[in-house]
Amino acid sequence: MSVKTSDRMLHETVSHQAVVDSPDPQSRVRSAPRPGQDPYPTRLSEPLDMPWLSRREAVVKGGADDGPLSQAQLDEFDRKGFLFEPDFISGEELDELRQELAALLERDDFRGRDFAITEPSGSEIRSLFAVHCLSERLGKLARDARLVGRARQILGGEPYVHQSRINYKPGFEGKGFNWHSDFETWHAEDGMPAMHAVSASIVLTDNHHFNGPLMLIPGSHRVFVPCLGETPDGNHRQSLKQQELGVPSREALSALVERHGIEAPTGAAGGLLLFDCNVLHGSNANMSPDPRSNVFFVYNRRDNRCVAPFAARRRRPEFLAHEPDEAWAPAG
Repeated sequence: MSVKTSDRMLHETVSHQAVVDSPDPQSRVRSAPRPGQDPYPTRLSEPLDMPWLSRREAVVKGGADDGPLSQAQLDEFDRKGFLFEPDFISGEELDELRQELAALLERDDFRGRDFAITEPSGSEIRSLFAVHCLSERLGKLARDARLVGRARQILGGEPYVHQSRINYKPGFEGKGFNWHSDFETWHAEDGMPAMHAVSASIVLTDNHHFNGPLMLIPGSHRVFVPCLGETPDGNHRQSLKQQELGVPSREALSALVERHGIEAPTGAAGGLLLFDCNVLHGSNANMSPDPRSNVFFVYNRRDNRCVAPFAARRRRPEFLAHEPDEAWAPAG
């Protein structure tokens, strides 16, 4: 490795600043400088001399005695970066969650709000954020021991909800989402320091190969792919509709897919997909008449709470990046 490459990898953050509280969630700016070096540089002006960097943190920090997942399941998650559990919920519980999904999507007072994201070229809701705060039912699910126990076991420490959302991909209209690592965005724009987060996605409608299921590159979670392009202010308004920044290069994606392939876990409503914060994933458009809906809870380890963003001037609004024990509510 050249000295030049090493210096760029360090991505010095001597001027990196901590977030100050503000009544306006979109004005959470940086304050006092703090020294340090960023092991995961991204949103660069020019590429590094290598396609990716090695991950520093362990993937699974707990063991089989620490929670509900077996050693075989933990090993699979460690190897692939994700784990699908069919029939995680069923019966009346699943029916109630689907009813809650429909009720939330029908709320007229949510339309036009910053936490309700519509399709790039239409008025259909694409994502609804902070659902564990908007819905008592989903708040209870976010705190459910079945999910929290799995998150604690994988993370090796106490989790909190960093983000929650419903992703709704309507039949015929639902657009795809570009390849990305969630951690790249959370690190760059939210200030998440390290890879100590896991997503829990519960399938609320049947996922099949034709309604735009989530696709993942198994094994990609073991490397970090730096991305190009400076983060503009308010980038979340565009990126939540159609991600353009924070997308790995085609060369890096091609190499990782050639090495690991692509998997798309599918199954009946009620399945649970757990996936690592850094695994590369995306989805195609929904070409079928069948909608695809999932509820996501992102669990971050408490000692990994967000600081100042590593590649943006301001942190994103609270509905996208919650603090531990934060009682968020929509304004107005």
